[in-house]
Amino acid sequence: MITRHTAIKNLQRYIGKDLARYARQFGITIYKNEKLNKGWKGQTLEKLAGLEGDNKQAPNGLGFELKSVSYKELKNGNIVPKETMAITMISPMMLKKTPFLKSHCWDKLKTIVFCAVMWYEEDKTKAELLSVKSFDMLDDEKLIREIEQDYEFIRNKLISQGFDSLTGVDGKWIQARTKGQKNTETRAFYARTNLIKEIFGKSF
Repeated sequence: MITRHTAIKNLQRYIGKDLARYARQFGITIYKNEKLNKGWKGQTLEKLAGLEGDNKQAPNGLGFELKSVSYKELKNGNIVPKETMAITMISPMMLKKTPFLKSHCWDKLKTIVFCAVMWYEEDKTKAELLSVKSFDMLDDEKLIREIEQDYEFIRNKLISQGFDSLTGVDGKWIQARTKGQKNTETRAFYARTNLIKEIFGKSF
């Protein structure tokens, strides 16, 4: 198991570097049969941090969770999150019976090593690591309470209105929505872009 301190130290060595170079070194496929491997950046970051990749719902390091999200540059030069950040898949049965502080969602969120990666629309094989940040949400009680309110609202909506009622409209900081446009039978918790900014800071 890799500690948070070690993972951050390992990753910080690669700030400003193109992750594609290291993907090739690790044998991680970016394109295969002209199809993009959408997870190649995350897989590469895990290797650079010293972690072994898996798809379990438990945090993937010793007391921390490694997450990455793409950033883009606006015309005014500001660099902002390009997208929301997936937190964890939703099991309707588990969500109904599990309060926030005992949930997978909280396990994922409570301690994050956050990697900001630059997105280049014209070149999907290029991905510069912008920064690495450790954010322990236990240090911000107000934010925790507000995220808990989002979660409990979503949980109560599931109980009262059913699984199909969960959409991305609800929640100030987190949302429960379909994972992919064509997949309407599953839902996942996502961090909204305003939460990503809160985690990482308003700018670099």
